[in-house]
Amino acid sequence: MAYKITLIRGDGVGPELAEASKRCIDATGVKIEWEIVDAGMDVMEKEGTPLPDSVIESIKRNKVALKAPVTTPIGAGFRSVNVQLRKELDLYACLRPCKYYKGVESILTKPEVVDLIVVRENTEDLYAGIEFEEGKEETLELIQYIKQISNKSIRPDSGISIKPISKFGTRRIVEFAFEYAVKHKRKKITAVTKSNIMKFSDGLFQHVSEEIAKGYPGLEFEHMLVDNMCMQLVRKPELYDVLVLPNLYGDILSDLCAGLVGGLGLAPGANIGDKYAVFEATHGSAPKYKGLNKVNPVALILSGVLMLHYLDEHEAANRLERAVAEVIEEGRDVTYDLKPAGDVPAAAGTQEMADGIIKKM
Repeated sequence: MAYKITLIRGDGVGPELAEASKRCIDATGVKIEWEIVDAGMDVMEKEGTPLPDSVIESIKRNKVALKAPVTTPIGAGFRSVNVQLRKELDLYACLRPCKYYKGVESILTKPEVVDLIVVRENTEDLYAGIEFEEGKEETLELIQYIKQISNKSIRPDSGISIKPISKFGTRRIVEFAFEYAVKHKRKKITAVTKSNIMKFSDGLFQHVSEEIAKGYPGLEFEHMLVDNMCMQLVRKPELYDVLVLPNLYGDILSDLCAGLVGGLGLAPGANIGDKYAVFEATHGSAPKYKGLNKVNPVALILSGVLMLHYLDEHEAANRLERAVAEVIEEGRDVTYDLKPAGDVPAAAGTQEMADGIIKKM
């Protein structure tokens, strides 16, 4: 079967990473026709927007995209190019695997026990962008209204963000997490909130999660408070399998989990909805390294692994992941961040690491 997939090259080091990842994915033998589009700073200068309509239209045509890192231009009218993509395409589920690969330095004494899936709700919570600026008339009116209906005072020099969490949004992200666990033979789901304090938003997320868990008796389920979860992930990460979280906590904890296994350079990601899916590295565009052929391509290559699994090309996905793992373990054809401090001069470049992965396959 042949696929047509959108490849968003991004900016900064994005085009280099896109090329390295494209070559590795093509080397699996899966037949892909890539529709190459651009987004970010370079496009902003030409078209006046970092996210042209043509990019959205391409993803809607092809249903699936691989996206290299994109810079959000300051003052462009976008809070984030990534957030805009998620809203336009209703990519409500953010999937962030965090898995240790032998050969990577870690702060943990037994990093090999880390094999987590973070499932983050992508559309609600404080990232909904419903904010009121300090000192504005509408903000002062809101503060007065809140006092009238709740008898609770907010200082008049406050900025305010609204935190919506709905039954609908919670239900679909938690069901996504459970279905993912079933499909990928995971055993345990942990819902993470701060429901002891935010009883009507996080509390709703907890209660809906508990209700959905009843429909999956074959999976272990628990709820944990986010502060305790942070501590337990550092102390006993082997106890956890699939985490499902509201937007803000998911963003924070996914970076914490990435730190356990070597950092964002090894952290793939996916944003998935009912119709479309965009696979992306979770790190930024690192403009200062643009054109230097220096940056680690693994996060985007592993995002390609997720994409292949999404397409049910599991054998190809597993072969590519094994090749990545073997190259990292050998430590020869790896970029500077994967080398011991004294061995950095011998580091491979971005494309050379991709060459090493391709040779392994």
